[in-house]
Amino acid sequence: MKNIITIATLFFSFVSFAQVKVLETVPVEKLGKVNNNYIQKIGDEYTVYYTIIQNDEDSSNLRKFSFKNIDNAYNNLYNIIVGGFTATPLYDIKLELPNNYIWLHYTGNVVPDKATVQFMVSSKERDADTNNVSEPFVKDQINKLFQK
Repeated sequence: MKNIITIATLFFSFVSFAQVKVLETVPVEKLGKVNNNYIQKIGDEYTVYYTIIQNDEDSSNLRKFSFKNIDNAYNNLYNIIVGGFTATPLYDIKLELPNNYIWLHYTGNVVPDKATVQFMVSSKERDADTNNVSEPFVKDQINKLFQK
């Protein structure tokens, strides 16, 4: 009986003081990619990584903004961006995400079907005065980035 109590005590001490836990992992999917720009999906959260045109010497040129796919937000963002290419005249569209404001800045070109869009992203935090501007994308690049 003593041996059973000793074994049970040792067993419960190992179980209750375990330092290693197995956590559920969510797969990371890399969606479309254009140059160094890409979209990554983790669970129901999408993160858009984009290259900025400003070049600060002490920072990376890759920035990001994220959002959850609530109410089909991923497809809605794609439709808003693509719809802006056909607007006449081209105009900027301002979007609000949980942590950022994003302006979709469209520019026309003399060559047909070569209008471009740039992401102009600013943080909602008070201390963040920086605006990040992405490199310009044509419609085909947006389709590839969103895998459409």
